[in-house]
Amino acid sequence: MQSLLFGLLLSMYLVTGLGNLLIILATISDSHLHTPMYFFLSSLSLADIGFTSTTIPKALRKIQTQSRVITFAGCISQICFFFVFGCQDNLLMTVMAYDCFMAICHPLHYVSIMNPRLCQLMALGSWLISILGSLPDTLTILRLSFCTNREIPQFFCDLPEVLKLACSDTLINNVVLYSVTIILDIFHLTGILLSYSQIFCSILRISSDRGKYKAFSTCGSHLLVVSLFYGTSLGVYFNSVATSSSRMSLMASVMYTMVTPCSTLSSIV
Repeated sequence: MQSLLFGLLLSMYLVTGLGNLLIILATISDSHLHTPMYFFLSSLSLADIGFTSTTIPKALRKIQTQSRVITFAGCISQICFFFVFGCQDNLLMTVMAYDCFMAICHPLHYVSIMNPRLCQLMALGSWLISILGSLPDTLTILRLSFCTNREIPQFFCDLPEVLKLACSDTLINNVVLYSVTIILDIFHLTGILLSYSQIFCSILRISSDRGKYKAFSTCGSHLLVVSLFYGTSLGVYFNSVATSSSRMSLMASVMYTMVTPCSTLSSIV
């Protein structure tokens, strides 16, 4: 069973990493791909590489060496980077939805508005928000004291599971965790829903079927990526709420950290 899990995780990690790396290299090397859509797509690929690399290599080493030990500093670092890259994925989904909105709803002004400088500022801003958003959870966990000989029922340092191991009061941590998560999720989903509501209204006003198909194909792949990403995320959340089984929670986390980036990559390709 351990060998099967190791092979499955390794193959999925390699496919995800190499596939996203090829997207980045293709975008850089081909001048025809120097467009806002492919710029944000390569940024999303970079975030996906970081997202999977935060947890999977450590999990593979644990399976191979049968060692389940992680230092406190290593655990904090994993929590921080997991939040940064996960938040970056969400923000880039929102930015790409806005890019689709501009391309379909304002095609005549698209080139002048979505210029390279604005695209770079949007990408830089999303990284800055992701880093700042990770600080409250990371800093508040440093104030906690933990009991000895405790085991996390996950293959990585998942923050909610880590908080369950604390001997001190975690009320502040939980308030910060859910406040930051809710605020960012509302921002992500509002941006995506507003963009796509305008996109669908514009598509419905197009008279020809060919025009509707062309407009929908412009944002269809991104809509599929968004559906897979948030569908899996919601599935993990409701699974963790509905079940107390650590095995089921572990499988849900594997789905979130590995299957979602793989599905995202396949839908893009």
